[in-house]
Amino acid sequence: MFLSGGDLHSWAEVAARGLEFIGVGAMLLGLTAATVRMVWRLRGGSLDAAYAEYRANLGRAILLGLELLVAADIISTVTSELTFESVGLLAAIVAIRTFLSFALETEIEGRWPWRRSEKSE
Repeated sequence: MFLSGGDLHSWAEVAARGLEFIGVGAMLLGLTAATVRMVWRLRGGSLDAAYAEYRANLGRAILLGLELLVAADIISTVTSELTFESVGLLAAIVAIRTFLSFALETEIEGRWPWRRSEKSE
């Protein structure tokens, strides 16, 4: 009934690969949707408004993909032997992806995350 250590590692590896695939898919789907929406908006609007919306939509897609990739990295630690090198590498990857997520969210919202409740001018 219970999973053995080998089964758990296999399951975690499949789950991590699945999340990586979904993360990349979310970015590609977001890129496609944002591009189609921008082209649609260009037909009846200004280039500046279409570009601003395109950047925001593309940033949201990348942000979602990065969050899924971080989750996959965390799950994949279950499947690898924990050494100082592997934990350090995971920490570096998570730190870089977290920084990118923070920077993208700040760019999309136009204000610091801790000032989210303030109205934009």
